[in-house]
Amino acid sequence: MEPGDTGVTRAGAFAGHIEPGNSPALLLVDMVQAYLQADSPLYCDTAAAALNCALKLLGAARSGGRPVVFTNVVYAPGGTDGGIFYKKVPALKVFERGSPLGDFPPTLRPSPEELVVTKQYPSAFFKTGLDRWLAERGVDTLVIAGFSTSGCVRASGLDALQYGFAPFIVREACADRQAETHEANLSDLQAKYAEVCTPEFALSILNSDA
Repeated sequence: MEPGDTGVTRAGAFAGHIEPGNSPALLLVDMVQAYLQADSPLYCDTAAAALNCALKLLGAARSGGRPVVFTNVVYAPGGTDGGIFYKKVPALKVFERGSPLGDFPPTLRPSPEELVVTKQYPSAFFKTGLDRWLAERGVDTLVIAGFSTSGCVRASGLDALQYGFAPFIVREACADRQAETHEANLSDLQAKYAEVCTPEFALSILNSDA
């Protein structure tokens, strides 16, 4: 299978290709209100469209009985558990415990049997045990959507590769605050660390009976 025309060029030394495995899961990275509410310092104006695309992926994963993982970010008051990252990015204050901007939107909420990974750093894998949880369920492939492309999506896609899970990042199901940043990071991910794919290709992975 090919991921489809994603607008990302393959060339030369970076023309490699990752095939999806037989046991995919869906990873929804930080798809929370902080990126959807216009009064938030983390707001992405393309996040609503990405959310709609992610809803289709979620429906397919649930229909096919695929594992689904949501991530969110929660800090203790004052960001005492956020380390240098919290100091570097003042906007992370919106994720202090109890903030409504840290909530999942009404249309995209985990069911009781789906995993929610609460993290303090960009990657869904960093100090969370997610790699073990996926391995215990035989997962070999991750379809990835979320916010923001240059931040937590990128970090999670890279770590997925490093932990041995084939990462397929869905272009239309990710968003960033600047189009140029979104495109540059997708291009670099495609070149080195992941497959950037269309929603149709991602759905074919989640719906596959392989």
